[in-house]
Amino acid sequence: MTALRQTMIEAMRQHGFAPRTHTTYLTVITDLARYFHRPPDTLSSDDLQRFFNHLVQERGLSAASCRVYLHGVRFLYLQVLHWPSVDVSPVVPKTPQRIPELLTRDEVRRILAACHNAKHRMMLELCYGCGLRVSEVCHLRVSDIDSQRGQLRVAQGKGAKDRMVLLTATLLDRLRDYWRAYRPRTWLFPSAQFPERALHLSAPQRAFTRAKRLAGVERVGGIHSLRHAYATHALEQGLPVHQLQRLLGHRSIQSTMRYLHWLPGQQGASQGPIDLVAGLEVAHD
Repeated sequence: MTALRQTMIEAMRQHGFAPRTHTTYLTVITDLARYFHRPPDTLSSDDLQRFFNHLVQERGLSAASCRVYLHGVRFLYLQVLHWPSVDVSPVVPKTPQRIPELLTRDEVRRILAACHNAKHRMMLELCYGCGLRVSEVCHLRVSDIDSQRGQLRVAQGKGAKDRMVLLTATLLDRLRDYWRAYRPRTWLFPSAQFPERALHLSAPQRAFTRAKRLAGVERVGGIHSLRHAYATHALEQGLPVHQLQRLLGHRSIQSTMRYLHWLPGQQGASQGPIDLVAGLEVAHD
């Protein structure tokens, strides 16, 4: 490991970056060094501009990928090498603004009903009922459940932020049934092979894909579509956008506002928790 690589890793740790960000940024800098066959700390601003022109014109990277590369390069040169500025202006195509296909309430019900593994179904119900990301569900601990207050603690979600989400009476009852059946100790959803570890993200992802196929739901989208459905269905039932922002853990209100594309003119007014799971009538073992 080179001294520069180690220094960059230490800087990312100090900034509290997630492991996935470490891997991504290191890959970016490795690509940069390979392109020039020179250490990154010997490059100039003109070299960086050439590199980004190569990414767009020769490799044909998307706007989103180019932004990831730009973030990684800027972090290295500004935070590690302490350049006063990084004068790079990659010309990238605009990111297409597409609205993901939205699952209906009936489609969510059918998907959950088609998931016959109680552990996986509980995970899918939390993705939908609380609007959680799959990584957040997999890393829930038993101690994160506050049954007295009807809350669930999401520790170190996206952006290294903790947040509290609402647990409805329906979800609390389902969680109690799940706990009695599986008796998890530390992780709410431990790995079957390695109980001291959290379940890998691929397990609920595969479970969702399989259940969606069995349910005959043909809409495009993976398990994250349950989070999209939660956001939109909660707005339909009157949850104000600013409350939805907090529950989803969005840093910017603009990220939450995109869900209004499905609900033109929607003005939420409800102040209480929205119990989305209660009306699905999914049969449990």
